Amino acid sequence: MNQQHEYAGTILRTALGMMYLAHGLTKLFIFTPAGTAGFFSSLGLPGFLGPMTMGLEIIGGVALITGLYARWVAVALIPVLLGAILFVHGSNGWSFSNEGGGWEFPAFLIVASISQFFLGDGAFSIRHPFQSKLA
Repeated sequence: MNQQHEYAGTILRTALGMMYLAHGLTKLFIFTPAGTAGFFSSLGLPGFLGPMTMGLEIIGGVALITGLYARWVAVALIPVLLGAILFVHGSNGWSFSNEGGGWEFPAFLIVASISQFFLGDGAFSIRHPFQSKLA
């Protein structure tokens, strides 16, 4: 992979990571874990999925920013975005500026996450710290 592709992977994973981290920290500090659980319950989902989603967003965001298994983390977070479309934003129409937010933003992030998978971890990443250095 050439250097430009490596930098593209870095830029995309950093942007995705910051987005996930911001959403997770908003759930933690603004909505609180209890409030997030209550919101998920109000959607007919098990309440524990709220804090679990919050944790996945925070951990996944940090992993993406640092480049720790970034391509796999990006794919693993797609179900969070699909859940956002199916249970929160899907019925609000396409535009995210619609009341309640439409599904354009989560759909775009799914495409960006798939792109991250194909681009790889990018430059300046931790990559795979548990992989043998001899391999």
